[in-house]
Amino acid sequence: MAGLRRALVSTVPRILSSNRSSSANHNTVYRPILSSFSRFYSSNQTAESLHIDLSNEESKRRLFNRLLYRSKQRGYLELDLVLGKWVEDNIQSMDENGIKSLVHVLNLENPDLWKWLSSQAQPPDELNKNPVFMAVREKVTKNLDNHAAPETRATPGQPWVRGWDDFKKGRDTPITGNQ
Repeated sequence: MAGLRRALVSTVPRILSSNRSSSANHNTVYRPILSSFSRFYSSNQTAESLHIDLSNEESKRRLFNRLLYRSKQRGYLELDLVLGKWVEDNIQSMDENGIKSLVHVLNLENPDLWKWLSSQAQPPDELNKNPVFMAVREKVTKNLDNHAAPETRATPGQPWVRGWDDFKKGRDTPITGNQ
């Protein structure tokens, strides 16, 4: 709360003074300073431009906690569970290249990533070369093979459309679906 208060206190006077100033410079855009919040949002940085500091334990701990948070709090329950558990189990053994691969996977959009991990769609070729993606995909495939009957899954490349009550028995019920 204090960080938000500081951002507002430092930004509001600038905005108000810019409205009173002469209208000679209309191209200036004032944005609030959100440095304390920006670390929680994903950025447009590529994994290659990401600076990874593993030199001391404190920076390593902060980086691991940030990546663990990003993997567990994606807002897509299936990915939260799968990625969060995988990152929790494997992040301590990752080197700098592994972390860059993980950041690349975490920067992907949720629906696309889930379709690629669950084999509903073919991933792009560059993603098939990502060691983190391949390891997570292997884990998802192994869990599906161990815990889900093949007839409950869609064929590769097809979306999952069947519901939990697909095979209703009754005169007035639909043949498939959960309507």
